[in-house]
Amino acid sequence: MGGSEISRSEEKSGIGFVKLFENNVVFPGFLVWMNQTIQEPLKAEFKRLRNVKELSLVKSVSKIETIYDEHRDEEKLEKQLQAWRDNPSWIDQPPKVVVKSQNGLFCHLNVEADVGLPPELVYNIFTHPDNKRYFKNIKENISRKVLISEGLKQTVEVKQAAAWKFLWWAGTCPIHLIVEENRKNLTSKYKQETTMFMKVFEGCWKVEPLFIDEHMCERSKPKSQEDYHSCSNGRGRIGSKVTMDQMFQPSALLTPPPLSWYIRGITIKTTESMIEDLFAEATRLRGGKGGGYIADQEENKVVFEKSKADDIKERWRSHRRTKRRRFTNPRTM
Repeated sequence: MGGSEISRSEEKSGIGFVKLFENNVVFPGFLVWMNQTIQEPLKAEFKRLRNVKELSLVKSVSKIETIYDEHRDEEKLEKQLQAWRDNPSWIDQPPKVVVKSQNGLFCHLNVEADVGLPPELVYNIFTHPDNKRYFKNIKENISRKVLISEGLKQTVEVKQAAAWKFLWWAGTCPIHLIVEENRKNLTSKYKQETTMFMKVFEGCWKVEPLFIDEHMCERSKPKSQEDYHSCSNGRGRIGSKVTMDQMFQPSALLTPPPLSWYIRGITIKTTESMIEDLFAEATRLRGGKGGGYIADQEENKVVFEKSKADDIKERWRSHRRTKRRRFTNPRTM
């Protein structure tokens, strides 16, 4: 007969049963089915375990590299700060403040200030979760929630209680900001979510390096921090140039003068106070004595405040005189 023949002795011993499967006499697709049912899931599981192991290894290596990079950055920052401690001489210059307004309502505030500290350290002060220790106008850090975190970039929701002082008035107001931080290029953007006094309140700021001891590089002007470190033999101090751009507009209830003038004055004064606090913290970290700007500000504070008060009073009187003439002048027929 066709096919494989099995002897009676093989049948009794069970060898013939095995040969039936080997020669595909009975159930020719059974072995294929067994292979797919048993071996394929095992292969998939082994592959999954291998991928998990490889992923775990990648994460471990990435974590080690991150820790190493952070340690290296901290070591680099400490060396830069030590250069300032070795030579703490620095005179704080008054910040450049430019205010432009449209119809006296929408305002654009631009501030530039040079700080005697390395850029990374200045950035750390601005973005510190408990930065009220540095800035007096922050009365309370209510909450800070990281919404998105992508390496050196993160989006943070910040709620604070900010103090303000202008002329004879003082108080606190709630601040609710969404802040986008980019540590790679030392920039930040912010926008106020909810507000009591402002219809618009948003802006951005950045920190750039300043090569303070550039005269040490006799051959060529350094184009990067690496060039600067090399040509100054690691002794050159690195400062910071802080640039802030802020747009704001008082809410509808506060648009009539002189209220809008007060809100504008409060916003400008608060920003200037933050720069003064930054100068003070930089002086403390350098271990030297303060520059002339803050001392001059304190010495002439009464004069500055009086001039601001006189200016606003005069503007208000002028506004009232103009309005009064508009209603008292007889109409011409």
